[in-house]
Amino acid sequence: MSILSNLDLIRRVPLFSTLTQAQAEGVADAVIKRRFKRGECIVEQGKKSNCLAIVLTGRARVVTTDSRGREVILATMNPGDYVGEMSLIDNQPHSATVKAEVQTDVLILGRAEFARCLPENSSMAYAVMKGLVQRLRHADRKIESLALMDVYGRVARALLEFAQPDKDGQLTINDRVSRQDVAKMIGASREMVSRVMKDLEDRGFIEMAEDGSTIIKERLNSLG
Repeated sequence: MSILSNLDLIRRVPLFSTLTQAQAEGVADAVIKRRFKRGECIVEQGKKSNCLAIVLTGRARVVTTDSRGREVILATMNPGDYVGEMSLIDNQPHSATVKAEVQTDVLILGRAEFARCLPENSSMAYAVMKGLVQRLRHADRKIESLALMDVYGRVARALLEFAQPDKDGQLTINDRVSRQDVAKMIGASREMVSRVMKDLEDRGFIEMAEDGSTIIKERLNSLG
């Protein structure tokens, strides 16, 4: 790897294949090479690294972890794959942790340099990218809940996603909750969802109002 220039390395990464010569040279001047040992974190869930990491050699594993420390593997990264782009686009913490499975060499590109390769913040392309990132984050959370949560946890998370704060700050689902829709979202039967929601109501996690809306109690966060 040491005998290759940064520009040579950039040209070998599919992500940069459409860059002009000038753009590629600009990226090559900005990237740094870094080596991660087996088990070392390249990016960490819940934190910001403010960089894009492109795998040159080796292999890394993408995992998400719940509050109890249980993990689910989302993907395996190989040479040419990259991570960190979602956080650089929407400025939110990483939704998953990436750990080197073996000794792994990566190229690191900082936020400012990454931004120069993007369209203007006001462009439609940038808005579309941010929308796609939001969908990917939602998909990661759904995969995590399906893999790690029981039905109670999955119902709780679905209700929390439906809810919006009212004028007093109380989380509320204004429309009547469709048990069938919730069942399809979380991979459970309608009957099971109905039983779980009745139990949540009996235990004071949610309150069903006369107008059909659902009031979410703060305690529900402990389940979802």
